[in-house]
Amino acid sequence: MRTSTSRVVFDTNVFVSGLLFRDSVPGQAIKSAVVQATVVATDATVAELISVLLQPKLDKYASRVTRQAMLDRVLPLLTMVSVAQIVQACRDPKDDKFLEAAVNGSADVIVSGDKDLLVLDPYAGIAIVTPVAYLEHARNTTTERPR
Repeated sequence: MRTSTSRVVFDTNVFVSGLLFRDSVPGQAIKSAVVQATVVATDATVAELISVLLQPKLDKYASRVTRQAMLDRVLPLLTMVSVAQIVQACRDPKDDKFLEAAVNGSADVIVSGDKDLLVLDPYAGIAIVTPVAYLEHARNTTTERPR
């Protein structure tokens, strides 16, 4: 994973956890990526993020208005890419959209807690790591001195 020019894809669950719980490891990973990398998404990954984040079952964590405000803040930070190359590699076909985002967006890493994605690490030269691993790498990279 390159940090300063790295391109990152977050799966929906990591994004939702990170937005709802900003001080959590997923939240810290998202903050780090927004500052140090380019966060890549597709129409399909954004549609799922919006759909999941606005579900009524999340009202107990934050109001719908607050969750909409989270989306309003995060969506402009995403670099949208078109899907020209279809991917069908994950044992859970619903997760192929993250592989597509990574492949089509020339991503270096996918950040996920989903075993269906993690088992593919690496996929087409793209690292697939947990939020903890991503955050550790990001912290180590920022503490290194340039030579």
